[in-house]
Amino acid sequence: MTQSPPAELNLGWPPPPYLAPVTPVVGDDGVRHFAGVTYATTPGYRPRLLDAHVPVGTGPVPAVVWIHGGGWLEGDRRYPPPTVPVELLHGAVLGAGLALVCIDYRHSLEAPFPAQLHDVKAAIRYVRRFADSFGIAPDRIGVWGESAGGHLAALAGLVGPDSPDGEALEGTTGVGDEPSGVRVVVDWYGVSDVESLLSHPMPPAPPGTEYPNPFTALLGGSADQWPTLARAASPVTYAKDGATPPPFLLTHGTGDGLVPYSQSEVLAAALKGAGGEVTLRPVDGADHIFLGAPDITPIVTEAVAFLAHHLAD
Repeated sequence: MTQSPPAELNLGWPPPPYLAPVTPVVGDDGVRHFAGVTYATTPGYRPRLLDAHVPVGTGPVPAVVWIHGGGWLEGDRRYPPPTVPVELLHGAVLGAGLALVCIDYRHSLEAPFPAQLHDVKAAIRYVRRFADSFGIAPDRIGVWGESAGGHLAALAGLVGPDSPDGEALEGTTGVGDEPSGVRVVVDWYGVSDVESLLSHPMPPAPPGTEYPNPFTALLGGSADQWPTLARAASPVTYAKDGATPPPFLLTHGTGDGLVPYSQSEVLAAALKGAGGEVTLRPVDGADHIFLGAPDITPIVTEAVAFLAHHLAD
């Protein structure tokens, strides 16, 4: 006897670009893992995926959206920077009673800015739409990113409907009828003023490889357009104007040779000028991805504590 497909799969044509997450895998510790969930699609591009890890508990829990780095050119939702063990990142977030949502986004040679921000906002909207399925509190979502992901986390916290070009920066990818705002931002060594780094020297590429300039690859366009495009891609542009920003924690190595520490100083000053709550935490002498820091654990635990505090009831 032929069985009919479940009612939720009788979708008609064309099908929607997203579905509710499937039944999670439950670990021995009770953590529910939703792996490889498609949160947005665009014809001609790979599907954008997220993994959600939801701790044991009663009732919906706050969520942290983790945004990986990689110069907007590479990176993977499953892997933090090599200085931060996966077990440390996941364990600290879940141990604080927070869900962890790790997302992929389009890289810059797939699509230039603002495609990356569109994807981040689509992921937030998706989580909010299907919060009940995940067991997440839809009004208690924060973002945490490192390097390129820190830049995108800052933009996610600052760009809203009332921002300059806010509608264009919101995008129409994925779920379209949920807000994409967040309650708190943790930005690890992210770029805040793209224009000031257009001529910043890049480290040498590995032997036998060609590595594009990450800033011009992000912007696309031609050299005469880069200053205008850079301002549109810079968090400081939106920190100076608009609504009061959410609380920010900016953590940055003072010896960062790839994204200078001054990038976080500039953003901190702009956030304070806009009336926001901001904590600027230098990591003395550390290079990019906190290379040279004597102990990563307190850096991670401070970030988690900051998120947990601002996502509490």
